Amino acid sequence: MDGDLRIIKLANMFAKDNNIVYTYGLEKADELKKKENIIFCSKLDEAMQKAQIIVGPIPFSSDGREINAPFSNNQITVGELTQKLEKKMLIAGAIAPHICEIMQYKNCRVVDIMKKEEVAILNAISTAEGAIQVMIQNTDTIIHGSKILILGFGRITKVLAKKLEGLSAKVTCTARKSEDLSWIRAYGYNYINTNEIEQNLSQYDIIINTIPNMILNKEKLQYVRKDTLLLDLASNPGGIDREEAKNKQLKLIWALALPGKVAPVTTAEIIKDAIYSCL
Repeated sequence: MDGDLRIIKLANMFAKDNNIVYTYGLEKADELKKKENIIFCSKLDEAMQKAQIIVGPIPFSSDGREINAPFSNNQITVGELTQKLEKKMLIAGAIAPHICEIMQYKNCRVVDIMKKEEVAILNAISTAEGAIQVMIQNTDTIIHGSKILILGFGRITKVLAKKLEGLSAKVTCTARKSEDLSWIRAYGYNYINTNEIEQNLSQYDIIINTIPNMILNKEKLQYVRKDTLLLDLASNPGGIDREEAKNKQLKLIWALALPGKVAPVTTAEIIKDAIYSCL
């Protein structure tokens, strides 16, 4: 097991449920040391031999080569792990399709926990709350009355827009499908087609992207005001041109894995329940 704070809290919860938890890649997780039912393994081979169910981080890998392991002193490569996964079960989050194919070739059962609807929906709550925290910390005005644009109308936007409306923000959401645009209207938010946002961008105090495709490219960023906060919540590669935003001296924050940063206990509980459901 390796990953962000969620994985540490998760290991603790499994141990408290009287499971024997073997860890590798968590040697810097002081919280887990000297805890009953938690055994630290110094080598990957040792951990893999002991366990049949392998719980990995969320996201599993950011670059497709190395497993996310911020609490490890060592780099753990995807290739190194896949060689040892035969006839085992891997549970992790945001696993790239090509990695899933490799795992299945190794006769390993793979479960992407973030594809489970109950996890994705509840995960959106902590992402929304974390996004609001980032907004408050990185603006010098209040959210009340602010003009906020949210790109995309998926799970995160639905939760985030509701919370922002509760703070009296003036919320506009975008979508491409006519059905989604109708839902935005039904919720009572302002709406605009994602393909038609260009010149409209100059009116917003905060722009939030939730779409994991390039939306705010060089052409569109020319319409963004210098004092606007850009917040990208989308997974790699994100949806805002980071290099161009830097060139234009725009304030851009790419806020990845917010649930693990702002609510690791709550999100670990959600993941634990989903894992037990899988088993």
